[in-house]
Amino acid sequence: MNTIPLEALPVWAIIADYALGLIMWTLVGRAAFRLFMAEDSPFFFNRIFIRLTDPVMKAFRWVTPSFLVDPLKPLFVAWFFFMARFYLMPWLLGYSVMGMLSFPLEGEVAAVIWKILRPGW
Repeated sequence: MNTIPLEALPVWAIIADYALGLIMWTLVGRAAFRLFMAEDSPFFFNRIFIRLTDPVMKAFRWVTPSFLVDPLKPLFVAWFFFMARFYLMPWLLGYSVMGMLSFPLEGEVAAVIWKILRPGW
């Protein structure tokens, strides 16, 4: 894996990336739940995703096109967080390009999955 080690990144960058990544993936989760159930469903996890992401959705309401169907709106907002992580974070850190799978949050998750699936390696 061609990633930047966490030790090489400043603490503020790791915290910012984790926060942006958690918001982004929570928005993706909300959109995924909307594919299978109504927004007013009493399912516990669905209610959690909606409660966590409603403030973000309200904050981005002014840039979300009105012609988008409601289930796609969280994906549209998640795209802003992805773009910030992919373009803004490397620029703030002074990198020209970080490359795919170089996000600290996803890199840590991938490392844990790799250790689980390949314990002897």
